[in-house]
Amino acid sequence: MTLAWLLRRFFTVLYTLLVVSVLVFGLTQILPADAAVTLLGENATPAALAAVRERLGLGDPAWLQYWHWLSALLQGDFGTSMRTSQPVGPAMFTALGRSLLLGGASLVVMLVIAVPLGMWAALRRGKAADLMSSLVSYLGVSFPEFVTATLLLIVVADYFQLLPATGYVPPGEDLADSIRHLILPVVTVSLIMVAHVSRMVRSETIDVLNSDYIRAARLKGLPPRTVLLRHVLRNALLPTVTIVALDVGYLLGGIIVVEEIFAIPGIGRALIVAITSRDLPSIQAGAVIMAATYAVANTLADIAYVLIDRRIRYD
Repeated sequence: MTLAWLLRRFFTVLYTLLVVSVLVFGLTQILPADAAVTLLGENATPAALAAVRERLGLGDPAWLQYWHWLSALLQGDFGTSMRTSQPVGPAMFTALGRSLLLGGASLVVMLVIAVPLGMWAALRRGKAADLMSSLVSYLGVSFPEFVTATLLLIVVADYFQLLPATGYVPPGEDLADSIRHLILPVVTVSLIMVAHVSRMVRSETIDVLNSDYIRAARLKGLPPRTVLLRHVLRNALLPTVTIVALDVGYLLGGIIVVEEIFAIPGIGRALIVAITSRDLPSIQAGAVIMAATYAVANTLADIAYVLIDRRIRYD
């Protein structure tokens, strides 16, 4: 991994976000909503509506409106919410922090469960443990987020009343209560990823176990634990890194559903509220921020490749 590769990747991310910004701005322009009516209400006078359109530049050509919006965006100005009349940027980044907390906790839980589960199934393939792991994986993939969330709410939160059903508590206010509120959303988000990643780890572990260099390591008399952790695990995790990076896209989509069901004020729920209220600046900001998050996650996955396997070089 060289400085030149990092610079190329940086400009690739910028180019991708530029394309995303064009698409997002174009889609919001064709939405059946009038920004002036959204701001002033349907009972506003024609003169007031015309004044707002003039102030916002809504009468300018689309390319000029995009240029003004992009110029402000590059300076950190995401615009003003039509719903709350507050700056969009601070609200969206605060919501993003809550979503990153949920997504990060879900990724950690997924890795802690999926990697050992996949390796355990590979080491005992064809046996009862492997069949049980496969059954759990297939069940996890079969249930979409809204079904899993609904079942958890009915059984855990409503019937047994073990955990709170909805809401969000910042970790800085009450860490224990914050964890209690996050358990059900984290389980919902991570369940499908556990099923997906554990099957990938199992498949890759079986391939690595059948390779020549693993046989050579065993013939050298290396302890099974050393062979498993130093050789098998590292090589089996390489394709898993790619799958986890791709699963970030699932996270961004799944979190929207989960945040809405569990009433978590993250960026997914903020985007739903913005779409419902035709809040164009919030829609634009939310979509660009989520696209940037996905692009950064894929870049980090490529860097993780190098950290896991030093033989890989990006030239």
